Amino acid sequence: MREWDVKINYGIKTGCNEAFIIDGTTKDRLIAEDPKSAEIIRPILRGRDIKRYGYEFADKWLIATHNGYKGDNGVYVSRINIKDYPAIKAHLDEYWDVISVRTDRGETPYNLRNCAYMEDFYKPKIVWGEISDQPKFAFEKGEFFQEATTFLLTGSNSKYLLAFLCSQLSTYFFSKIGTTTGVGTVRWKKYKLEEFPIPQPIPNRVHQIVPLINNLLLDYSIAKEAVLNKSIYTIFGFSENEIKHIEEFSHKEHS
Repeated sequence: MREWDVKINYGIKTGCNEAFIIDGTTKDRLIAEDPKSAEIIRPILRGRDIKRYGYEFADKWLIATHNGYKGDNGVYVSRINIKDYPAIKAHLDEYWDVISVRTDRGETPYNLRNCAYMEDFYKPKIVWGEISDQPKFAFEKGEFFQEATTFLLTGSNSKYLLAFLCSQLSTYFFSKIGTTTGVGTVRWKKYKLEEFPIPQPIPNRVHQIVPLINNLLLDYSIAKEAVLNKSIYTIFGFSENEIKHIEEFSHKEHS
């Protein structure tokens, strides 16, 4: 996967989550006080919110006071000026003693640290938490930001990749090469994902896999997942004994 046209990055690092990540009640209050606040408040997913194939939004929101960045079109987007958002400034001022001395910050204490891939949060992508007991990768359409305990993968053929990353084979493979926390969970690090030998997405493979993953994402069932896993085994050319070994191991891990 290392040679693929994809990018893997961390989620947003705020340096002070209690100030910059708010609940829905606080979000509604800030917008009621100043409707302009809605311009820079974005829904956010944490590692614990991301499940296998999907996610559960916990009504958490990011105050996205970015520090400026160059867009994909090469045009520079200026940093957020907090003076344009008085309600949000008042909220952040409540945490001044912390945000003013944090190291993960932008040009001002109100701004988030530099993030060159800011526009990637608005793109379709695969997202996952760093630590979990099994593959928990989800497809996200670009509606959510992701927090620092997550990774995001952007690029072409994301649905194809997702099928392999969530597969029974993934469970087996990363049990062999993945780093662990020492308590039975795996760290799903970027450099380890790059070692997963996913077959190149040539047209016939894409046409075989993508309709199956789309159908599964629309309405998950164990039967649909079994069909998808069988297609993946076929692409690899595994023998019946090899498939049995992978399946037995994966079922044991998930039980």
